[in-house]
Amino acid sequence: MARRPRMLFSAFNEFVLSHHDHGAWSLPYSRQTEFATIPYWIDVARLLERARFDLLFFADVLAPYDIYEGSRDAALRSGMQSPVYDPAVLIPILAHATKDLGFALTENILQEPPYTFARKMSTLDQLCGGRIAWNIVTSFLPGAGRNLGHAGLPSHEERYGRAEDYVAAVYKLWEASWEDDAVLCDRERQVYVDPARVHEISHHGPYYDVVGPHLTAPSPQRTPVLFQAAASGVGIGFAGRHAEILFTSFARDNAAASIGRLRRAAVESGRRSDQVKIFAAFSFVMGSTEAEADRLARELSERQSLSSIMTKFSGFWTLDLARFARSDRVAEILERDAAGGGPDSVLTPVARQALREAPDASWTLERFLRWLAAPHVVGTPEKVVQEIAAWQDAGVDGLNIHYQVSPRTYEDFAAELTPRLTALGLMQERYEPGTLRHRIFGQGPFLPAEHPARRFRAQAFGA
Repeated sequence: MARRPRMLFSAFNEFVLSHHDHGAWSLPYSRQTEFATIPYWIDVARLLERARFDLLFFADVLAPYDIYEGSRDAALRSGMQSPVYDPAVLIPILAHATKDLGFALTENILQEPPYTFARKMSTLDQLCGGRIAWNIVTSFLPGAGRNLGHAGLPSHEERYGRAEDYVAAVYKLWEASWEDDAVLCDRERQVYVDPARVHEISHHGPYYDVVGPHLTAPSPQRTPVLFQAAASGVGIGFAGRHAEILFTSFARDNAAASIGRLRRAAVESGRRSDQVKIFAAFSFVMGSTEAEADRLARELSERQSLSSIMTKFSGFWTLDLARFARSDRVAEILERDAAGGGPDSVLTPVARQALREAPDASWTLERFLRWLAAPHVVGTPEKVVQEIAAWQDAGVDGLNIHYQVSPRTYEDFAAELTPRLTALGLMQERYEPGTLRHRIFGQGPFLPAEHPARRFRAQAFGA
């Protein structure tokens, strides 16, 4: 295989027992039951750095999945993203234990006011030496809305309206409050900050009023690297305006259309297409031979918890899958949905679309869900590398690597894939100096001038 441009690699994780492994945590060689301990996470972070991953990505949820069977019991029983701990507390510890690995924090715009959130991110970026990213989310679990004082989850449109106002407020705090030379640290005159160079932002939006100034001095990146998942039309528009890294789930066969749509959204907002990186999801089960890989995949399949899978997709689709028999066939469910129509439809739009994309409509619901929950590449290291290269050919810039068993998945990656990917140019040979943003884009620590956050800075300081 000819030498290729390098790709970006993120380890997709969550501060939980079980993210998307659906029962594999119970295997004897899994260390996931140690998830609430510092040594476990330090080992994971250092392993990822040895493998030269760009990022450890922390997903997050603010409520248990409670749609399946009308209860949170299945989520708690199976450990499916419950209980969940706060990754913002963990990240500085891992940054201290590593030198180059980046860290992405998922935080909901409903979670805390923009004023305190901006301080938290500046603090994290400062303590981590400019290695922080923010995954911007608006939440999809009704329980999060209830527990955050919104009497339920605001509508999809309102959440994105709030998100626009929220990011405008934090952009102004990060970019347009402190001038670059505000911190003097003049021991002779005993002057640490020049007050004339620190400014209120006077943000008055439809949801948030923030006077300012920002509570912290500028961090190495000022604004953290910005992630966002994009699915709906509203979401893609938001991501096109704001995200530097867009990650989404799509099949490789139709990746080109999806990637083109995401890049067009950025261009339509006045940004350049090369100012956006596209990530896809990727998971693998690997063996030294095809037979060994098949055996390991069967072992994982036997450990799969159907309850955990149905809990997850009930939450993703906002539909209690317990209302269907596990033996119901996909075609039958779609037929009943079509017969109902309108308000009597059986399915939510996202569930309907997922079922329509089933490889075989004669499959039972159970078979389809088990297949959907385990989209592994199964094979030898050479086969896995070929699949990664094929994703690059499809147009993606990076991959979110889902673990099957932690840290076994990362150990296999470091031992077998990193050397092969490096030899092909697909993985970096070493970490370049600089911030996370500079390592990803190669153009310094700050956002480019075309980004809306930098436009606020230009308005304030002409910079």
